[in-house]
Amino acid sequence: MTRRIVRTVSQLTAAAVFTFLIVFLLDRNFRLLPNAVHEYMPQHHHGLVVTDITITTCSKINLFSSCKLDPESWHRVEKNLYLDKSWVSSAYVHVQRKKEEELVSDDKVVVGVTVGRLDPATGGKGKTDEKWESRPAGLWVLRSSKPTASDSKKAVTAIDILFGDDAVEARDGWQLQNIALLLDAGHDIPSAHITVRQGTQVEPIRPQPRVNDNGKFKIMQLADLHLSTGVGHCRDPVPEKIEGEDCMADLRTLHFVTTLLDDEKPDLVVLSGDQVNGDSAPDAQSAIFKYAQLLIKRKIPYVSIFGNHDDEGALPRPAQMALIEQLPYSLSVAGPDDIDGVGNYYIEVLAQGTSKHSALTVYLLDSHSYSPDERQWSGYDWIKKNQIDWFRQTSEGLKKKHKEYTHIHMDVAFIHIPLPEYRDATSPYVGEWREGVTAPKFNSGFRDALVEQGVVMVSCGHDHANEYCMLSSNKESKKPELWMCYGGGAGFGGYGGYGGFVRRVRFFDIDMNEARITTYKRLEHGDTSGRIDQQIIVDGGNVVPPKKHS
Repeated sequence: MTRRIVRTVSQLTAAAVFTFLIVFLLDRNFRLLPNAVHEYMPQHHHGLVVTDITITTCSKINLFSSCKLDPESWHRVEKNLYLDKSWVSSAYVHVQRKKEEELVSDDKVVVGVTVGRLDPATGGKGKTDEKWESRPAGLWVLRSSKPTASDSKKAVTAIDILFGDDAVEARDGWQLQNIALLLDAGHDIPSAHITVRQGTQVEPIRPQPRVNDNGKFKIMQLADLHLSTGVGHCRDPVPEKIEGEDCMADLRTLHFVTTLLDDEKPDLVVLSGDQVNGDSAPDAQSAIFKYAQLLIKRKIPYVSIFGNHDDEGALPRPAQMALIEQLPYSLSVAGPDDIDGVGNYYIEVLAQGTSKHSALTVYLLDSHSYSPDERQWSGYDWIKKNQIDWFRQTSEGLKKKHKEYTHIHMDVAFIHIPLPEYRDATSPYVGEWREGVTAPKFNSGFRDALVEQGVVMVSCGHDHANEYCMLSSNKESKKPELWMCYGGGAGFGGYGGYGGFVRRVRFFDIDMNEARITTYKRLEHGDTSGRIDQQIIVDGGNVVPPKKHS
């Protein structure tokens, strides 16, 4: 446990003070305790209204300068507005809060927040009879002296900060201020934007995935988006420019994803790790909201697991999952507390119509990050025995219920880091094998557990330029047992290379009428309208070999 805390703390930047607090508020299973989550996410304080907001700025070189206010009166949002990228200054947003039932006649409640150089009452943003109060960094606050205003939808109940000119708000009931706070930050520091919630917290929508009436269900796997705080920096873009414009990583990645969402209209999106581009995302929340907003807007349910880069910035996995769990249309969960990792869970896709029977089970497991024993097993971590035991027990426990489905029930799985068996050069595969397989050197036996429990397909990410599906068969009988696929790297913030790799996304088109799974990929550039490497990998519920091309 001590090693795990030290390893996590070593990844943090000096400015991410709040993360240190989070780390030391983890339980014995390295999960964020509820109180720690609440300290980071003030939106979870039910029944509180904001009575005032201000911003403090302090100097890093002046020992007598402080960004702290009286903690008895003020709650500090633990996000440095300079993201620790300024050598000279730090700045923080502070809020005063009070329980609604404790408001008295002299109390004021914040009912409006905006940012700008001009008084909103005279600058066209507000009514001329409104009295907006000026705060530092161009922040303006409108407060009502009537405590009854706290009962209205206008009362501000939570404050947060997002970063970057491309920042978006993904939570219901929240409104992002498009104008950034007026700070003396340099061009290399992502702009800070206030976002507020007015009224009570809205419970996120969590739809139950269901096979369509025609018996079809489509899964879109988004592998290795590598989103940053701000627009990010492109790595190995192909081509370098589109329509003469320089590549901006996140904008190009999200445009690609948006195009495919609208073209393919998936029923479920699986985010298979490295959604966040490590230390290029000092505010992981801003990066997460960018992909989430696209899915929420289209009412597409999604699940996510973590890769080795997601928590290399300022926010560890437990805190990231706590955020993701509270987003609309997210079906992601942290999973059992008593096994390794964050994000070991499954979801059921129900049969068409009003059936209550599962037609498809999707397993998701945390494949962790780097090896805990570099001396003996250098490289990447592996799925642990207690995770495999959990998977076996869960699968066995579901079999009786799954047999109630009148058609053929199927199981699929997603991880981030490939299994050691992905290295088997003697196995047939469809797609491109461009780079070395960076699977763990220790084989914990998860492939065999998948076969034992009848899972027909597992798909990963991690190796961006590998995008093949490999058939894993029984060594003695040669019977096909499992398809092992790569999603293909989609994000321009991660590496490409290897002979001009065009970003791509993998789909799984599932036909429950025939118990058939067809997989294919779509490209970001070149033949963008067609499917490439389309193949049937499961038919009649059985793993089938690839067809030989003439």
